[in-house]
This record gives sequence, C-alpha cells and structure tokens, in this order.
Amino acid sequence: MFGNTVLGLCCASGPPRSGRIRARWTTASVVLGVGVSAIGAAYADPSIVLPNGLPVQVHPTFSEPGLPAFSFPSGGSSSVGGSSFSGGDSGSGGSGGSGTSGGSGDAYNMMLAQDWGSQAASAASAMGVSATALAATCAMESNCQNVGSTTSVSNASGAFQMINSTYTADINGALAYDPGIAGSIVSGIAGKMDPGTEAYAASYELRTDALMLQSQEDISNPTVLDVRAVYQFGGSAGPGVAAASDSDNLESYINLTPAQLAANGLTASETVGQWRQTVIAKLGADTANQTILTSQ
Repeated sequence: MFGNTVLGLCCASGPPRSGRIRARWTTASVVLGVGVSAIGAAYADPSIVLPNGLPVQVHPTFSEPGLPAFSFPSGGSSSVGGSSFSGGDSGSGGSGGSGTSGGSGDAYNMMLAQDWGSQAASAASAMGVSATALAATCAMESNCQNVGSTTSVSNASGAFQMINSTYTADINGALAYDPGIAGSIVSGIAGKMDPGTEAYAASYELRTDALMLQSQEDISNPTVLDVRAVYQFGGSAGPGVAAASDSDNLESYINLTPAQLAANGLTASETVGQWRQTVIAKLGADTANQTILTSQ
C-alpha cells in the first residue's frame, strides 16, 4: 500500500446508486442522517500506482460527468456497483474547527511540520476524528505533500488526494455535520487544494468509514488499520478485510485479477495479515492501532 497501492461523490440532486468500482477496489454509497440524507460518502480506488513513492489516489464512488470508465493500468477494468450503507450521525462537531491538535507518532509529526498541520488537526477534532488518524491518511496518500494529480485519468489532488466528486460530497457532509466550520474553509472546489480545508473532507470520510465498520462488522472502536481496509478496498470488500483473520487470503475478499494485483504491489497468495504488516511498517504500530473516533 504505501507506495504500492492506490486508494477514497457528487452531490446536487444526490448521487446515483451505482458506479464504477473505486480503487479501494469497489465503491460504496454512504447516506447519513440528520441534515445529510442526500449526501453520499465516497471511498477510494487503489488501482493507479503513483510514481516517486506517492502511494494512493482517491477516485469517485460515482462517475463524474464526462469522466470515462476507469481502467486498471494493466488493462483490467471494473464495473462492480457499490453497496449502500445508511448510518445515523447526529453531528455535534466543534465550532469552526476549534478542536485540539493533540496527536502522536511519525505521521502526526509529519503533518504538524506542514504550515497547515495545526489547522488539519483542528479539522479532525471538529469531525470527531483522531488527529493521528488523519495524519496517517495524508502520510499514506502523499507523504503530507499538497500535490496535484500525477495521472491524466484522475483529478485526485491535495495532501489527501481526493477527486472532485469525493471532495464535494465529503466537504458538504462536513458542513452538515458542523455548520460552524463554514467560516474556516475555502469555498468551492478550490478548497481541495487548500490542505486545511481538504482535511475537513478527509476527516469526514474517515468518520463515515468508521461508522460503517461499527454498523456492518460490529467493530466497536475502529482503528486506523481497520478503516484503512475500507479506504483502500472500498465499501463492499473493505469491511470484510477489516474483520478477517490474519491467515485469510486477501484476494478472496477483493477479487482482483492477477494483473490488477500486480499493478498494486499485491500477489494472489498474500494474506490479510501480510497486508496489515505493510500498513504497520509504514505508520508504526501505535499509529496503526489508534482509534479513529473521538466522538460518536
């Protein structure tokens, strides 16, 4: 994954209920209650391998207007529709992103070293998410660098490598969860290239993924490692990976061709435990086992 895999809606009248697989390997639609019933949360797409060590890009759960069907680098493609998750989220975030900036670990220190790091930590707090968990995401996506797309088939960009449709849905979800952040963010799609603003959208997605695991897999306190499975492999396969035994075969959950596996640095014989070790090796055990949610 770190350096080897790629990980991840559209709003307006509400997203369609089917779409191409994300590269977290499949797509999923997440509909939240209390002011967000028309907003879906997106997941990631792991099928594009970024150059120069950049590990992941986020692709839309739902197709954007004019966006061609996604093809895996090796010629494979996916057209699997996403599963749907409906979860309650009462939304009680802080006011205007005024949360704490507490965190720990190398990924957290990497994020805090950026001039936007403290704002991102506050964004995590406003969304009820661990700042350490948010830092782990930017470390995996871009090494916490605010970079543009490195491929012509995706508009993934920013420190959290979100595509336009995913960013739009998640930032709208964040605003619905905590309207007080409106004065703290860059409005419109331009906010995706402002890391402090994109951090709200990324934090909201981490929250959504954690709630999905609580609902679908009865994982009471999802960790960074648990949520990484959903973020990388999607809402259909990810929860199963998160709940799997270390000895289980990873490919049996994500169902990729040998070419697709190879394009993402995976093998058909790889176990879930071996995949987990790549995450732990990148982030460290303390960060990988950090609980995602600080408020529910």
